Amino acid sequence: MKRRLLPGGLGTRMVVAFVLVSSLSALTTAALTFYQARTAILQRAQDDAVRELRAQLDSLAPDLPARPAEADLRTLVLQLDRAGGARDWRTAAGYRDGRLVSARSPAPDLPVHLTDTAASATTALVQRFHHGGQPRLAVALPVALPAAPADRPTRPSGLVVYATFSLAGQQRDITSLVAAARAGALPVVLASIVPALLAARRVLRPVRRLRSAAETMATGDLDTRVEVTGHDELAGLGRTFNTMAATLQADAATLRSMEAKARRFAADVSHELRTPLAAMTAVTGVLDDDAASGDLGPDASEALTLVADETRKLAHMVEDLMEISRFDAGAARLDLDEIDVGELLRKTLALRHWQDQVDVDVPEGLRARLDPRRVDVVLANLTGNALRHGGPQARTQVPAQVQAQAQAQVRVRARCSQAGSLVITVRDSGPGIADAVLPHVFDRFTKGDTARARSAGSGLGLAIAAENARLHGGTLTAANAPEGGAVFTLTLPRDPV
Repeated sequence: MKRRLLPGGLGTRMVVAFVLVSSLSALTTAALTFYQARTAILQRAQDDAVRELRAQLDSLAPDLPARPAEADLRTLVLQLDRAGGARDWRTAAGYRDGRLVSARSPAPDLPVHLTDTAASATTALVQRFHHGGQPRLAVALPVALPAAPADRPTRPSGLVVYATFSLAGQQRDITSLVAAARAGALPVVLASIVPALLAARRVLRPVRRLRSAAETMATGDLDTRVEVTGHDELAGLGRTFNTMAATLQADAATLRSMEAKARRFAADVSHELRTPLAAMTAVTGVLDDDAASGDLGPDASEALTLVADETRKLAHMVEDLMEISRFDAGAARLDLDEIDVGELLRKTLALRHWQDQVDVDVPEGLRARLDPRRVDVVLANLTGNALRHGGPQARTQVPAQVQAQAQAQVRVRARCSQAGSLVITVRDSGPGIADAVLPHVFDRFTKGDTARARSAGSGLGLAIAAENARLHGGTLTAANAPEGGAVFTLTLPRDPV
């Protein structure tokens, strides 16, 4: 699992980003301040050293002979050492092609690069270096002698005076600067948490309102709106959300109105057709007896039989439509009773004369509290479909290798699951349900064989069965068995609430 570099919450990420920016700003400011202060401290130290050394040389150089001897140079550096005062510098002097002379032994340590460069220099040179682990500053100052006559500029004497002194005091000042910068940056970082929390709270407040409104809308409350203040991007998002909610509410109201009209139309048409169809069914029943007695001619008998069959189909479809209308209107109710599942199943098959075509496997004494009429409707639909599409009369459509494995009868099995639910499976030996039809098998007016537009079913049987299962608080699922054939599984609680 890929781990995130930052926490997942938007508010936490905002606070972290705010603190990081504040920390970076504080550290950058502290670094620039430190660099400028350090440069100023060191520059002032070397400028003061050069100025003081030049002032001492200006006062002592006129007393030097034209070509000072080594004793004269020793006297000069001794006077310069005494004039160092609190700076406590150590000086040395020498000609460019001679050795250095100092008042104390050993001679002060000087950077080689400085002494090599000073041999040809005409102005003061400075260089910082470390000696014995301590920072020090070395100054090389060429001495110029007055020219003769006096109105001419000075001329180089070839003499160079060197001075070295410790920068430990300046280093302590710089260390104090570092400590002060560190101590100052920490409160800034800590103080930035407060405005970060306030800013995150201000930004996330409309986001939380939007989330709460979206969750409310997800429950079906489409009149939810959010309060919009300001003119920023979040306010624009809130206005867009309100527009979307208003559009959804209007569309949902239109759809509900259309759906209600369609349901009312189906219910009204079914109700109006029920009475004339009942009369037509009764009449065709009488005429069926005449056709069976042979009193009518062959053509009339065939036509009458066709009319009777179609009338019965139409009457069955009207009954199904009225049942669906009751489910849509929420008028369907359960009439629960303690029943023997095996006895109910046997009555369902006997009523429709299917007992010889169905293999039943139900343990003795299996009981449940159900609505017998509605469970009878479910079992009749499932068993009837199995017999039509997967029973003995449908085996001619099954490949030979599947026929060899399939049993001759539809199998109905009832068991009690480990969870305590009643599970009834109806399995046939047919070709199964097409993959394209399987996800929609419980949709209204869906038929397994779309090419048979005049099939015996109305396309509402499985939809009614699924509604009855849901009314009990159960489920009805469909699948294809690995060895062939369709399997419908009805799962019902043994005591619906």
